[in-house]
Amino acid sequence: MQNKVSLTAMLSQLIVSAQPGTAVQDKARQGLQDFFAVSWPVLTKQVPDSGLPILKAVYPERSPSSLALLLGYAGHALDYDDFHADFRGHPGVVILPALLAWAGEMPELSLPHFFDAYATGVEVAGRLGLAVTQKHYTLGYHNTASLGTLAAAAALARFSGATEEQTAIALGMAATQASGLRAQFGSAVKPLHAGLAAENAVRAVQLALAGFDGKTEGVLEAFLQIGSGGEASPEKLLRDWGQPWRIISPGLEFKPFATCAGTHSAAEAARDIRLRWLESGRSVAQLLDSLEHITVAFPPGGDIAASVRVPGNGIEARFSLEYAIAGMLIYNDLRMADFAEGDVNAEIMSLAEKVTRTPDESVPPDAINPALRFHEVTLYLDNGERLSQRRTRQQSLATPVNVLAKLDAACTPDKAGLFARVARLEDEADLRQLILALKDAL
Repeated sequence: MQNKVSLTAMLSQLIVSAQPGTAVQDKARQGLQDFFAVSWPVLTKQVPDSGLPILKAVYPERSPSSLALLLGYAGHALDYDDFHADFRGHPGVVILPALLAWAGEMPELSLPHFFDAYATGVEVAGRLGLAVTQKHYTLGYHNTASLGTLAAAAALARFSGATEEQTAIALGMAATQASGLRAQFGSAVKPLHAGLAAENAVRAVQLALAGFDGKTEGVLEAFLQIGSGGEASPEKLLRDWGQPWRIISPGLEFKPFATCAGTHSAAEAARDIRLRWLESGRSVAQLLDSLEHITVAFPPGGDIAASVRVPGNGIEARFSLEYAIAGMLIYNDLRMADFAEGDVNAEIMSLAEKVTRTPDESVPPDAINPALRFHEVTLYLDNGERLSQRRTRQQSLATPVNVLAKLDAACTPDKAGLFARVARLEDEADLRQLILALKDAL
């Protein structure tokens, strides 16, 4: 009787042998540019962050695993990094720190090979998200950390030239270390999740390449079942691999604001209302003075990530619908300074107190299909007038984010040459300079 090939073995074969090719290069380049744009302000102290100095003191060595941890933390610290819908997390801040840390030790670099490995990691990330279903997130896991550990290990296995067996062992070790709880949202542990996942991925691949033994069967199956509450769809991990590549479709989503993505369509709805008000010839001051109450409607459970109602600091404010709506109405932007470490903006908080969440029980729960999420913001004025705007997640995604503009905003005058290279990213020399700059910033 022929033995059945394990899920891990089949996945490992795809990781090692599949060829993303030139189609993924532009998307991968954009993802790397976005990672640099969101991590550089933290690394260079353009924004306050007390976590990174502590981590640098605890991890003084710059080994690949420690470097991966520090870069993962820095990339996720502002909550300004990429998002992938299938993954329901932030693939770039786990996969890229691991790859960059590893690449820094390689005497020879190939930019296309780097991008292939990155695309492979995103493929695994998205497929893992589908395989564990939405249940994984609703159970309380932080997908960036839990699923990201395996995705980063897959990318590194591809990048390092690991065999199928070594890849299988690395995936098993990554799975047994995978963790991360949404209960830490609003604290410095959330970005640390990304760093720990990248660090664990590096160690898993290092151990596998060194000959450390581990189970190559049953581990992924166990991970999927446990992580989905017994509702896993393991076939989605392999079916139609790379058709299309998940870095292309549904693709990487780049954030326009340094807040939880679950606040964005609500903030944009508020911005649309503000614009209509101004176009009517009335001032923002008149709007704010006449505001009595604000409601925000969404599918039941649609605020699972944006769960903070009364933020106690700028980091918690990133996960507050109330604060995001108020900030947009006042400033026509979600300013990074208002969502940075430290005290909240008192003016925003005063307006945020007028916001009430009103889940729309007439539509299906958000967990069934988060892609259908919407936010409907309604302003009630003291003269009886109501101003309302509905903004869907799909409308938000249809508005492209200029990654090069994010990169330009992060640029410091003394690094203009470096940023020109990052904006180009055409060859191995550009990649090498990017890696050296990140190391030097630490």
